[in-house]
Amino acid sequence: MSDSAVDPRLLRAPPKRGMRLSWADERFRAIIWQVLIVGVVAGIVWWLVRNTQYNLEVRRIATGFGFLNREAGLPIAESLVPYTPASTYARALLVGVLNTLKVAVIGVVLATILGTLIGIARLSKNWLLSKLAGVYIEVIRDVPLLLQLLFWYTLMQTLPAPRQSLNPVTGVFLSNRGLKLPWIQWEDAHSFALLGMVLGAVATWFYARSARAKQMRDGQPRKVWPVALGLIIGLPVVIWAAMGAPWQGDIPALRGFNFQGGMSISPEYFALLAGLVTYTAAFIAEIVRAGVQAVPQGQWEASEALGLPRGRIMRLIVLPQALRVIVPPMTSQYLNLTKNSSLAVAIGYQDIVSIANTTLNQTGQAIEGITIIMAVYLTISLSISLFMNWYNERIALVER
Repeated sequence: MSDSAVDPRLLRAPPKRGMRLSWADERFRAIIWQVLIVGVVAGIVWWLVRNTQYNLEVRRIATGFGFLNREAGLPIAESLVPYTPASTYARALLVGVLNTLKVAVIGVVLATILGTLIGIARLSKNWLLSKLAGVYIEVIRDVPLLLQLLFWYTLMQTLPAPRQSLNPVTGVFLSNRGLKLPWIQWEDAHSFALLGMVLGAVATWFYARSARAKQMRDGQPRKVWPVALGLIIGLPVVIWAAMGAPWQGDIPALRGFNFQGGMSISPEYFALLAGLVTYTAAFIAEIVRAGVQAVPQGQWEASEALGLPRGRIMRLIVLPQALRVIVPPMTSQYLNLTKNSSLAVAIGYQDIVSIANTTLNQTGQAIEGITIIMAVYLTISLSISLFMNWYNERIALVER
């Protein structure tokens, strides 16, 4: 190596050259093109707005969202919040949003569980199980979702009447009126107990995170399960007992031509949920299979050399590493499931699309109705994307 000294002036960054107001300057051209593009887009938007306003005025069509405060007079079969036809259009649209979320949230959870199980079964060494999983994936993915929804809805309609309903388990009835399940007589104390369980789960998560951090510092393991047991189970039980909540089961029973009591799942909701879950699970299964196969074979061999059973290897070693490959495409499937729920209108389930369509037909506020639908799906999709991106960053490898 040469011992000659390096001139420190050569290590300095070259001075920044100022922008010249000349078309030959690259930065000046870039700014001009950006201004032109923004101007063209703004001009198109302005023309569309002016043209829409003119056409609405010519046809004497009212605009604005004032109709939301008017009485809806719209019957809705399923509602998570109190609703009557005397309620406002805003209340009716809120019911539609909640019905959409009820399908999307439960559908995402069930599709993830089913898709993961089928994806793992696809990799099984059992020839029959692997082939059955492969046939399921290929058949479900090749049949349009709308046809599958119609199939499930038709299947529900062919079930026997309530008096001849299927009763596989005591208190559970399946008929053309839907699925009836046992439930409890829900009161405010149950709501507070449920809130306590959620807060206990959050507190347990923070405690587990703190315990892992302390273990990394001093090497002493700390048990998390006693704290989890006390916060997730003990705290809700204390709240429930302190508020005197009754624990009386509400068992459905046949009264006349229909069932009374219990929890009811309508045929429309059941058909929509079954169709979305089975359809999306086929795509999730392939994502899980690809993620598992992306883990190096050496991980399996090293785990088997330690004597670990195959199920524990999959659960503790392979799947955590495969998540880094699985999560990004899984986000797209969650978004697809949420947006595909808009097909509910084909089988009569009253989600935000169905209720908004009825609203705009009654009020003539077509632009506002479509805007509400777009805003709802955009908000839900962005929320899912933000959460999944946050989770993807948490599980990503951190380079030292």
